[in-house]
Amino acid sequence: MRYLVLVPDNLNRDGLDVLRAVEQFEVYAPGKMTREETLARIPDAHALIVRSDTRVDAALLEHAANLKVVVRAGVGVDNIDLAACTERKIVVMNTPEANTISTAEHTIGLMLALARHIPQADRSLREGRWERNKFVGTQLSGKTLGIIGFGRVGHAVAERAKALGMMVLAFDPFVPERLARRMAMLTSLEQVLAEADVLSLHAVTTDETRGLINKETIAYMKDGVLIVNTARGALINSADLAEALRSGKVAGAALDVYEVEPPPPDHPLIGLDNVIHTPHLGASTYEAQVQVGVEAAEAVRKALLEGRYDNVRNREVLDGDENGD
Repeated sequence: MRYLVLVPDNLNRDGLDVLRAVEQFEVYAPGKMTREETLARIPDAHALIVRSDTRVDAALLEHAANLKVVVRAGVGVDNIDLAACTERKIVVMNTPEANTISTAEHTIGLMLALARHIPQADRSLREGRWERNKFVGTQLSGKTLGIIGFGRVGHAVAERAKALGMMVLAFDPFVPERLARRMAMLTSLEQVLAEADVLSLHAVTTDETRGLINKETIAYMKDGVLIVNTARGALINSADLAEALRSGKVAGAALDVYEVEPPPPDHPLIGLDNVIHTPHLGASTYEAQVQVGVEAAEAVRKALLEGRYDNVRNREVLDGDENGD
């Protein structure tokens, strides 16, 4: 049987080469496709590989009569309607390990840039000023890092933070303490908020975590706390954080993600001197892009040709299937 693999978002060439090497696969991957172009091709597709741009919603799935598998080349599946896929018996998978190291390294980079005012000092010098006293920073060694969300990236950040001499506290109600013990002390959200000198967000977006950083939770934090977010923009109530940054309650924030991307010009956190911004670069390394593409391609190959499924996000579709991971 021949299978059509549709790739409406940009995917690294190495991943596409894996797909094209499979005799049973026809691969349609012209580069970034519009919604209309994707709708036109989806009826014939057996597998769909997406990044964060393509919305796999109920309206798209209504046209996907042959679709068996959706693979998110990356971690977050916010752009995929899991309930609608489950209703149609479509297996949804992601590639959670591919981005881990790059995202963790970007988190540490933002943390250091925030603590030492590196972007602001660079801009000042480029504008002809020499302001050493203005940019006195904070040493991270000896400080407490609070991590909210202690999955793969949270663990990788903790490992690197400990190498910098930081103490690590973490909150994640879904992680057993025995799995966290080597890298961090797992504790309550309130304790993490109250004791962290630097707070790093690595949680997924759920009804419980949406707007987790808000006026009430900020009140638990130390004066002068630093906040880094390389996870999901929806974890932060931007207006509440902006107010805390202006008052000095939060000394600085470094943001790689936004609830709407790109953020609008009137976003409350754009333009604040004590905020560092990057345009969702956590996974933007050559190594991560290669790995995420290859892992997504391998997930499709194993699912369609071998009936093997890894990193399934709607496990109920595979209830009773011993090959589901």
